[in-house]
Amino acid sequence: MPETEKIYLRQAQIGPMANYVYLIGDPVTRKLAVVDPAWDVDSIRTYAERDGYEIDKILITHYHQDHLGGHMMGQNIEGAAKMLEQVKAKVYVNKHEAEGVKKVSGLSDSDLVNVDAGDVVKIGDIDLKFLHTPGHTPGSQCFLVEGNLISGDTLFVNSCGRVDLPGSDPEAMYHSLNNTLRNLDDATVVYPGHAYSSESRTTIGNQKRHNMYMRFPTLDDFLDAMGYARR
Repeated sequence: MPETEKIYLRQAQIGPMANYVYLIGDPVTRKLAVVDPAWDVDSIRTYAERDGYEIDKILITHYHQDHLGGHMMGQNIEGAAKMLEQVKAKVYVNKHEAEGVKKVSGLSDSDLVNVDAGDVVKIGDIDLKFLHTPGHTPGSQCFLVEGNLISGDTLFVNSCGRVDLPGSDPEAMYHSLNNTLRNLDDATVVYPGHAYSSESRTTIGNQKRHNMYMRFPTLDDFLDAMGYARR
């Protein structure tokens, strides 16, 4: 992905579950944040170093092992814990996800920075905003930076994340999609957490027009399509 004047943004598909890992950097300071570094930490670090960037932050969209690394659902995947052995960084997680992150990954409180909706962190001199988007998990979060949204497993191209897993909440997913994300500028470029489509990215405007999960006028319609009755 080409470097622009304001931001370095690289998307890499890694692992057998078609995960996307993201590198977000400041071309001036050469500081960089890695989003969801799982499956192949050495390759992720090589991507950054080859382009002259220093990793000093790790951002986690949610605690599932294919994004975070760790032990869960019978899998043992390398991820954030291994990256911390190689770089000096902190792991940024939503405060509602911190306990899950520690349980799955083995990370400690001292490794983590707990964030909340609306918090902002600096990547070099670039502001990145945390958006709390529960539904797939209680502490799922998206990252908004320079008109780009890293959406994890909340919003996919013409789809959304599963809501039938432990900790999932279909009502919360509806509000995350149809309030929090729908209210972003239509030109916002969306980068999802998995390569589940032939398109590697989309826009909020495109999803408002074509993603059925962002087009239901009411919560009841959304839950009916998901196969749930309103609680």
